[in-house]
Amino acid sequence: MTKIIVRLEGHYEVHEKPFSRAYEWHPGCVTLECDCGQNLTLDAASTVSTCSRCGADHSDIIQDIKAREDRLRHEVTHPWHYDTKEQSEQHLRDEAAHPKDSSWRYNDITSGNTNHV
Repeated sequence: MTKIIVRLEGHYEVHEKPFSRAYEWHPGCVTLECDCGQNLTLDAASTVSTCSRCGADHSDIIQDIKAREDRLRHEVTHPWHYDTKEQSEQHLRDEAAHPKDSSWRYNDITSGNTNHV
């Protein structure tokens, strides 16, 4: 019988830099042990669903991963809409750490002063 060793839900990782946040998507995946003992890692984009050792078909697991990703909560698939408190706290930390003339700050093109670049 196929045994699931690890199941990871799809999620975003947040990477903070001064005055910015990057969200990196990590798709859901399953690491399983086939009946023959071979370990396989599958995700929703896997194109090979058969075990290379015994030829067992694991396409049903790929379909399950796809179905689970379709049911992920909006907070998981769009975290930037829900972490406004963290964004505000980061902004305050960044303003305190980087003075106005810091190279980490952007030039405000809406200020009307376009002579300084």
